[in-house]
Amino acid sequence: MTIVGDTRSDHDILLVGTVDGIFEFFSDDGGPWSQGGHFLPGEHISAIIEEPSTKTLLAGTFGSALHASTDGGKTWERRDNGLRGMEIYALAAHSIGGRPRVYAGTQPAHLFQSDDLGKSWSELSALRNVPGVDKWTFPGPPHQAHVKSLAFDPKRPETIYAAVEVGGFLKSEDGGKSWQTVDGLNPDAHRVLTTAEPGKVYHVMPTTNCGPETTAGVCVSGDSGKSWTSLTPRDFRIGYVDPLLVHPFKPNLMFVAGGKTGPGTWRKLHTADSRIARSRDGGKTWEVLTNGLPEHIRGNIEAFTIHAWPGGSIFKGGCELFAGTTDGEVFYSDDEGDSWKRIISGIGAVSKAHHYQNLQETAA
Repeated sequence: MTIVGDTRSDHDILLVGTVDGIFEFFSDDGGPWSQGGHFLPGEHISAIIEEPSTKTLLAGTFGSALHASTDGGKTWERRDNGLRGMEIYALAAHSIGGRPRVYAGTQPAHLFQSDDLGKSWSELSALRNVPGVDKWTFPGPPHQAHVKSLAFDPKRPETIYAAVEVGGFLKSEDGGKSWQTVDGLNPDAHRVLTTAEPGKVYHVMPTTNCGPETTAGVCVSGDSGKSWTSLTPRDFRIGYVDPLLVHPFKPNLMFVAGGKTGPGTWRKLHTADSRIARSRDGGKTWEVLTNGLPEHIRGNIEAFTIHAWPGGSIFKGGCELFAGTTDGEVFYSDDEGDSWKRIISGIGAVSKAHHYQNLQETAA
């Protein structure tokens, strides 16, 4: 479900989490991508992160396991003591007092933290104390909400944002000791993203099945979540918006991806009909990207990542974009989305939980 791009020594390494473990690919000096290792085969990977200060890789699974690697993925060990056997949906890390802290969001919707890179976990139980938690749910079996995405205020590390699908957009200003639900947003919360700009928060929710009085789609707040503005129209080509990227050194350059309609329609339509869109003006206008992308992308784009360098690099745009689909494909751009190519195909589905099954069942 998650793609991690990283530069190490003289080549790039790409780790793709799938329903059949993690596939490693590498590229030398911007050349073709070649397959390397295959880690944790048989595990349905839900999230991969690299803790930046220690370079520790952490991979969560929908099989209630969390694995860690300290040697770039060559070897892995279980580190899920204290997670109570829950499925891992989201992983995130940031620094508290100069030390790394790792977070895990789960299904059912609980939140855990670790100060020893996952060797032990403790629950931030106050997440379950917000009003309405008894109504949190999810359309598909077992109808349990989950913590899908986490982000942190870069200037105030005790401020945490959490997207609960389906439960709402939550905020804590005291490191998770207490939480509040942000009103006026579609409770089908998909993603939350913060940038280096103080107070700026992005929130992503689908525009499908959403009342006209509710803010939805790609939304932005400039005051730490107190007020919101929608950046995408109701008739946006991507109705089931999910992954969002903001270029770390060009904050007006944004990308979003997802299906034309929601997963409930995929069995009937035989497709997610997914696309990638770009904005160069901070979300005021959007363009659907096509050059090098198939005219029709059947699988849903469920993993999307950017790897950027300040001031550019040997690559034309100073960044690489990777998009992984439920059909086991990865599309790649090295020029800020102007052109794309398929660099990987035939690996396991890159999929949130059962989404790939919605499409597999209709592929025949």
